[in-house]
Amino acid sequence: MNDRIIEFEPLVEGVLIKRYKRFLADIQIYNGTIITAHCANTGPMKGLLKEGAKVRISFSPSITRKLPWTWEQVKVLGNNHKEVWVGINTLFANKLIRKVIELNLLKDKLGDITKIKSEVPYGKDKKSRIDFLLTPKSSNPDNRNIYVEVKNTTWTKNNVALFPDTETKRGQKHLIELKALIPESKSVLVPCITRKDVDYFAPGDESDPLYGKLLRESTSEGMEVIPCCFEFHLDHVTWKGFRPLKLD
Repeated sequence: MNDRIIEFEPLVEGVLIKRYKRFLADIQIYNGTIITAHCANTGPMKGLLKEGAKVRISFSPSITRKLPWTWEQVKVLGNNHKEVWVGINTLFANKLIRKVIELNLLKDKLGDITKIKSEVPYGKDKKSRIDFLLTPKSSNPDNRNIYVEVKNTTWTKNNVALFPDTETKRGQKHLIELKALIPESKSVLVPCITRKDVDYFAPGDESDPLYGKLLRESTSEGMEVIPCCFEFHLDHVTWKGFRPLKLD
């Protein structure tokens, strides 16, 4: 199988001047022009924010957009002491995982899928939305509906990818609601690791110990955690396979 799972128009490269107000980043592109790009990642982006870092941005011609540029990737010194490109656009993570599902790369873990629905209301009073609700094929030995929550994962320590990189009340709520779906439905957490330089995934206990506690409780009740790893390039993303879950 070709491990290029998503291709896109070549991104524009530049240098990060600063990121501010959570949503904004000033970037100097190749011709010296300084542009303000939208930053979809509103978290602290631990280990990624360094003035002067090489970055990649995409352009959208849509007239409805206030900012036509979006910050997509940043280059950092990786865990193997080599530079690595990291995908920082949190909205892109769902596109990646949807493609992984469509390409049947999760078949061994989830079985055959017949339908994928996005942003389906669930949880207490239906006030939350699950990233993906999967309907198994009739041939699937487990006929339960599958609820999939995706988490864009960029923070690392040594060779371990970690989520979250800050306290997340929303993430805690998601774990509680995923746990509540079991056993009538199947609950799955997919850390979308948007850098290639890791060997494991673990909860970011240092940043949010309660999230780590809830994750362990949920897995003990039957929630599956499927860390998926990707490598980012100028005009495509490649599939790097799964990473083991580390809970000790």
